[in-house]
Amino acid sequence: MLRVGLTGGIGAGKSEVSRRLAACGAVIVDADLIAREVVEPGMPGLAAVVAEFGTGVLRPDGALDRPALGRIVFADPERLAALNAIVHPLVRERSAELEGAAGPDDVVVQDVPLLAENGLAPLYDLVIVVDAADDVRLDRLVRLRGMAPDEARDRMAAQAGRAERLAVADIVIDNGGPLAALDPQVREVWQQLRVRAAAVADG
Repeated sequence: MLRVGLTGGIGAGKSEVSRRLAACGAVIVDADLIAREVVEPGMPGLAAVVAEFGTGVLRPDGALDRPALGRIVFADPERLAALNAIVHPLVRERSAELEGAAGPDDVVVQDVPLLAENGLAPLYDLVIVVDAADDVRLDRLVRLRGMAPDEARDRMAAQAGRAERLAVADIVIDNGGPLAALDPQVREVWQQLRVRAAAVADG
């Protein structure tokens, strides 16, 4: 099994790359998706978040009010660290379960937004960074996700800078242009991953 860490700053297009790798045949372990699952109603993770941040982060139906929580944590590094201390161990546990179900010659791609920030690069056989310039990312967050510019800048500032992410990259996928330019890059990367996975499987 080849263990790949996939990361990129918010707005860089990591999810687009993840979808394309899944279509190629990669086993995707999506930390964002798992992070949502572990704080669903009835889960211990949600109870821990409410204990830390109060009932103001709940919607009337008892589900997590993500925008309300986001306003608290993305403007305050200490509160963000408190949230991460709750959620990250739960995400790691669930990710390990999913990875354990993969076959010996599979390519397992762990989609990890905060890989660089949390020093996780050594956990993987290689790291792929999806990269785009900060101004491109800001434009996407405002234009495509409807964020206010200040909110988008806060989200970007809460993450590692480009240089920090690129420093841990074994492979960089440039997503500063149109989506059509992604396809050939992802196909080329997939071929490299298959070769590496076969070598690992052969011992």
